[in-house]
Amino acid sequence: MALFPGFDVVDVTVGGTTIHGRVGGSGPPLLLLHGIPETHLMWRHVAPALAERFTVVATDLRGYGRSGVGTSDDHSMRALAAEQLAVMRALGHDRFAVAGHDRGARCAYRMALDHPDHVDALAVLDVVPTAEAFARAGQEFALGYWVWSFLAAAAPVPEQLVLGAPGTLVDHMLDSWSDDPAAFPPWVRDRYTATFRDPARVHAVCEQYRAAAEVDVAHDEADRGAHRMRCPVLALWSATGAVNSWYEPLAVWREWADDVRGGALDAGHFLAEEAPDEITKALREFLSSAGS
Repeated sequence: MALFPGFDVVDVTVGGTTIHGRVGGSGPPLLLLHGIPETHLMWRHVAPALAERFTVVATDLRGYGRSGVGTSDDHSMRALAAEQLAVMRALGHDRFAVAGHDRGARCAYRMALDHPDHVDALAVLDVVPTAEAFARAGQEFALGYWVWSFLAAAAPVPEQLVLGAPGTLVDHMLDSWSDDPAAFPPWVRDRYTATFRDPARVHAVCEQYRAAAEVDVAHDEADRGAHRMRCPVLALWSATGAVNSWYEPLAVWREWADDVRGGALDAGHFLAEEAPDEITKALREFLSSAGS
């Protein structure tokens, strides 16, 4: 089964680690970033269609899939964004659009804030900024986003518990955060679970959540009101999920950028796998209007 027909596999060495991904298509460059518990495989329904108009780069974040875990003690989204920018520049793309889901969206918006001269357009799927999420956290957040607190707990507790039953955690996320668990057949679940069977990768993921609760929030708060995203922003989210229930997403993102558009889609959290046609159409229209 050809998951990414016409795409080449790439492994790019940056910042003491290797970032794995696929590259295909022609036209303006577009970087696609995945969320938890996924890998770049989450874009399998979307990337080939986008490659008809764009040069698509889909990568695994540090620690996930077949990317390395690295040697750096800096697990912030600032560090991960710098790695992904280095990948794009190594592939010959100094300016590009970026679309991210979940953790990948956090990496993507941090890239737009830190490196505005390199990001032409930004799409964020089913998130609000990390500092916004923590600042507005309450009982619903504590119960609904318990994975954030669990993975951010002091080592080695979450690492050992995850390694004891990796499939349980992955299935929980895929089944409880989606509207259509059938969107994740057994072979996809197995690919995603592979990350959580590896002690070094589990530790890297937990370290990223620990950084999110402290370093990423500090970076966001330092930028709040001082730096805005200069590029156009597309925000899409699940009509049935927490982002839609707890926030006014467009209003939130307009506190961080001037040109914000988007809306809710009739799907669960995993938009690119549950509603690939809608995501493909929305990204095509947005990137065309943004000049990418």
